[in-house]
Amino acid sequence: MKVSYHWLKNYLDFDLTPEEVSEILTDTGLEIEGLEKIEEVQGGLKGLIIGQVKSCSKHPDADRLKVAQVDIGKEKLQIVCGAPNVDKGQKVVVATVGSTLYPKPDEPFKIKKAKIRGVESFGMICAEDEIGLGSSHEGILVLNKNAKIGTQAADYFDLTSDYQLEIGLTPNRCDAMGHIGVARDLKAYLNFHNKTMKKLKLPSINTVKTDSRPEFDVDIQIEDPSLCSRYIGAVIDGIKVGPSPDWLKKSLHSIGLESINNIVDVTNYVMYEFGTPLHAFDFKTINKKILVKQAKKNQKFTSLDGIERNLHGEELMITNGSKNLCIAGVFGGQDSGISESSSTIFLESAIFDATSIRKTSKLHGLQTDASFRFERGVDPGYTQTAIERAISLILDITKGTLVMAPKTVESKKQKPCRIQLNTQTLQDRLGITISNKEIISILENLDFTCKTKKENTIELTVPSYRRDVYRPEDIMEEVLRIYGFNQVPIPKKWHISFNANEEINGEKIQRALADWFVSNGFNEVVNNSLSKAYLKELNQDQDAECVKILNPLSSELDSMRACSDSWRMSNTIKTASIIR
Repeated sequence: MKVSYHWLKNYLDFDLTPEEVSEILTDTGLEIEGLEKIEEVQGGLKGLIIGQVKSCSKHPDADRLKVAQVDIGKEKLQIVCGAPNVDKGQKVVVATVGSTLYPKPDEPFKIKKAKIRGVESFGMICAEDEIGLGSSHEGILVLNKNAKIGTQAADYFDLTSDYQLEIGLTPNRCDAMGHIGVARDLKAYLNFHNKTMKKLKLPSINTVKTDSRPEFDVDIQIEDPSLCSRYIGAVIDGIKVGPSPDWLKKSLHSIGLESINNIVDVTNYVMYEFGTPLHAFDFKTINKKILVKQAKKNQKFTSLDGIERNLHGEELMITNGSKNLCIAGVFGGQDSGISESSSTIFLESAIFDATSIRKTSKLHGLQTDASFRFERGVDPGYTQTAIERAISLILDITKGTLVMAPKTVESKKQKPCRIQLNTQTLQDRLGITISNKEIISILENLDFTCKTKKENTIELTVPSYRRDVYRPEDIMEEVLRIYGFNQVPIPKKWHISFNANEEINGEKIQRALADWFVSNGFNEVVNNSLSKAYLKELNQDQDAECVKILNPLSSELDSMRACSDSWRMSNTIKTASIIR
């Protein structure tokens, strides 16, 4: 999962470098597998300066070239330019000698001092496509007359850089599937080790006035509550689908997402903020009804990517009662998606069964940002907050109107998990000396509610986002990862008692046999027992059957290796002759 360094700062004040943040998160169990600098424009316009053309004359030996004297603040440069629109007095972008341009991502070129038809040139006056700010190459980019000479081009165009942290998220850490969850771990670590009192700054959600209209009221039903325990829907009218504002585009770009449109971008932004997937439907396709139910076998469904899929009857679907609109928690439908013509949308926030979503995702080979989160378990405590946050952003960006306030259909409420923790047992097992006050401090910074029952016993209420914590051992792990695995002392002397009875060592026997075969000229071959389904076609015996796996890891390994007795025998002889 990718996280933005600057995005984290929206929720927590800190002055750490990206490298220090990476180290802390890795220590807390969120292993950082990659740290990359992200720039809005490749190269960050380094070495590019705002200049003014002081004079412009024809090249003495070339009709299509001009010789310009350009003031860049600290010095004046002579530049030979072939653009037809270059003229005296213009404010322009100058690439100085030594800078690098990226007109094509894979074809950078460095600006060098040159002599063009006998006239020296010390730089380049740039067109917008040459610096990555547009596609026009008809002439040089002419700036506003108010542009200040000598200003760095990156500052003039207000370009920002960021750092992208890639987290190798383990399946149990569903709480860290959004920036707020990652910031929470960072806060807990800093508060404990630096003795600070930092608090998370949750995003503000504007109070939204609802203009309820009967024609937009949607009937929401859940056929099987075990597969969908909570479903929230809202309707927004009067929207205009179009490009997102720059701040939203930049935020998504920092984590490697491309902007689609203002509605879809908001749902993606909120998902990466809270870790809660949302989905938007074109209202005219839902027929004022939402029915969550399982698909019928052999139904056809065309997803957003334009592919027609054959449903197996196990998928959970969002329907309008008669027509499938979306594969719940996995992928939207082509016919119900948001388009430029959409003026009214239905917004969804839900809790789907993790096992059902995982099976559907594997069945169709669809690994999406939404399924990634639903498979691990979405925090039910944020479903309402997430949809309210999305509504607030959409209304602010599109100036639409909320015509149906969030309506909730819930089959059951999750009861909070309570755990009794013996602090003495914790210290004995972890091998550390830590006071009850420090244990409570760590856990409360992770949003656990603590209540001291006895001298060495604490009763804990687990927050809704930690669906993987339900035993005292889980609490011990939470304490240890914030306390620091590296802080646990390793004794210099170990007392170990060995069993006096000699037992048969199967591994030793196997190793001895392997050594004997190797010393006699054999090589060990270990073949994968999985293969592609079409391996059957390569066998000499066309009757060999391929046994397909229900939950393959990939399309390359989706069936058991097929081989009949005759095929096995012939290939065994060939292999033996090769390795002997």
